[in-house]
Amino acid sequence: MPEQLWLPGLEAPPPPTDGLFFAVYPDANTAAGMAKFAQQLCADTRERSGVRGKAIAANHLHVTLRHLGNFAGGLPADVVEAAKRAAVAVSMAPFTVEFDAVASFAKRPRLGPAVLVGEHGVRGLQALHDALEASLREDGIEPDARFTPHVTLAYGMPWIERRPAEPACWNVREFALMHSLLGRTKHIVLARWPLVG
Repeated sequence: MPEQLWLPGLEAPPPPTDGLFFAVYPDANTAAGMAKFAQQLCADTRERSGVRGKAIAANHLHVTLRHLGNFAGGLPADVVEAAKRAAVAVSMAPFTVEFDAVASFAKRPRLGPAVLVGEHGVRGLQALHDALEASLREDGIEPDARFTPHVTLAYGMPWIERRPAEPACWNVREFALMHSLLGRTKHIVLARWPLVG
């Protein structure tokens, strides 16, 4: 078998190990209700189509406000510090969020996430995202306007038509900067900021 050629500068980059993102988490009771709904959704899907989706555990259910990147070998200190500076500058009053529909982020015919979404009840999340985005931009972090407020309920699910669901509603009083240990299903809170606008 011939040896593989090695060319300087063309080696594959190391795989990412650490993710950084801002998030909003539901209270424990709301998270438990959403987790129960996710398990039922997976059970119904398995019964109907034989597809075994993977429901998200209650303590991992969240809204990602802004993903800041995946990195290899740890989080860059300068990005973490810039994110913290931007978060401190956000001034906003607490608000209520409500998700009232289940939808799919899957693309036919592939499997993908099943998510909770909303219309009027997610405007506060949009406003918080926009305020955070503006603050990040001022701190030199590349803008990313793509934001669809949602809570991922399960992975590996077939495409489904958007349909009403029992509302999941909670008061958002803070947001957090999270360190995700990729592939290990572990999230570490780096900092939290109360909403006191």
